[in-house]
Amino acid sequence: MNMKLSFRWYGEDDPVSLEYISQIPGMRSIVSAVYDVKPGEVWGETSLARMKEQCEAHGLVFDVVESIPVHEDIKLGRNNVDELLDVYCENIRRCAKYGVKCVTYNFMPVFDWTRTQLDKKAADGSTSLVMYWDQMRGLDPLKDDIHLPGWDSSYTQEEVRELITAYGALGEEGLWKNLEKFLKKVIPVAEECGVRMAIHPDDPPYPIFGLPRIITCEANLDRFLKLVDSPANSLCLCTGSLGCAASNDVVAMVRKYAAMDRIAFMHIRNVKVMEDGSFEERAHLSSCGSLDVYEIVKALVDNNFDGYVRPDHGRMIWGETGKPGYGLFDRALGATYINGLFEALEKEKRK
Repeated sequence: MNMKLSFRWYGEDDPVSLEYISQIPGMRSIVSAVYDVKPGEVWGETSLARMKEQCEAHGLVFDVVESIPVHEDIKLGRNNVDELLDVYCENIRRCAKYGVKCVTYNFMPVFDWTRTQLDKKAADGSTSLVMYWDQMRGLDPLKDDIHLPGWDSSYTQEEVRELITAYGALGEEGLWKNLEKFLKKVIPVAEECGVRMAIHPDDPPYPIFGLPRIITCEANLDRFLKLVDSPANSLCLCTGSLGCAASNDVVAMVRKYAAMDRIAFMHIRNVKVMEDGSFEERAHLSSCGSLDVYEIVKALVDNNFDGYVRPDHGRMIWGETGKPGYGLFDRALGATYINGLFEALEKEKRK
């Protein structure tokens, strides 16, 4: 198969071991990061070398980083932004030195992703991540002390309020301006290093608490790719993130950007979108959610996609416990399902 199947691993503290990951049929690459360094600090080469060695010892390749976090001051364009950009570029160079070919990141203000519950129980007994608008209604982080799943717990409530206020003043166009500055600094470095930078869509792809969000839809992805027109400036196209907005035609977006060779990394997962815009994460099988995973994979195969693919968030099933969304069992099922779709579609294409 042309695509490179990968799996997220959170390092030595992850209850899902490299040994177990290596037993998933067709598994090739590990997606990971250096987790003991704060945003804005240089990653230690010892940590990168150890991760490379650990993966290789299990027959796996460490060649995707998710992610090198973008410091809030880069997104806000304030304080020591130029110094922080230099550090970011150094981290790209260090990753490349140890074999990394793809670096995923996001430009979401404050919160990487937003959910209201991490263990919503389904009728079959499995649990998954969900976002229900009725649980969000009335919450105001500028007034209330609230903590939602996915929020960076290292921030104090006062720091969260300051950031939300600063982003409110910055607005969408200010965020676009700062993203352009970021890209014009880091993409030339990525090109020199043979690394493809892959931006992850906002999750969910619409404003939360008035925060600007810009990597949300086809028009904005088009705008993003034109900021620096280079294969090194590409997408991490997450079907679940984009798919939880019913206005996004995910299959059409995959087909379009795969044809342009501007998808470096695919996150494939399924979501069920409710009438009010709430959503539940579901099993990867098309019939379990709102997305047609068969057509998504077909769009990739039709365009000879040879980038990285990973089964994104999974349910917790069969009594498994651990990091919500990142257990072994359901993601392994997802990987096998994805493998099957690719094999069938690629063989059909060769007839």
